[in-house]
Amino acid sequence: MSKYLLDKFLYTVDRDPALVERYREDPVATVAWWEAEVANAILNSHTAEASTWLRFDDVERQALSTHDYVKLFELGAHPFLTLTLFIAMFERDHAEPLAFQKEYAVRLAHFQLPYPDIAT
Repeated sequence: MSKYLLDKFLYTVDRDPALVERYREDPVATVAWWEAEVANAILNSHTAEASTWLRFDDVERQALSTHDYVKLFELGAHPFLTLTLFIAMFERDHAEPLAFQKEYAVRLAHFQLPYPDIAT
């Protein structure tokens, strides 16, 4: 498991509006594409610089592919990165302001201190 890679996915997808839409509409294909094409890129570096070993495990891939932010929280993905991306994707589906954020809080309410470790 790599909390770093989960956070990198959330971070890079959230910063590209076209990728946010792609992930919203086709999460399975987006996660597969991102893992193959972006996961090993070194951010803010020369394009020839890349790693070769980073990949999601099956649990991470499943959570990302199903938009399961509760599982992502459980796995230690940073809650701010998760929340901001999922607000961008799903806030529009709710009729009132902050409705998605309230749903997010309710779905995570069963977690008690100490929360999952978010250190990478």
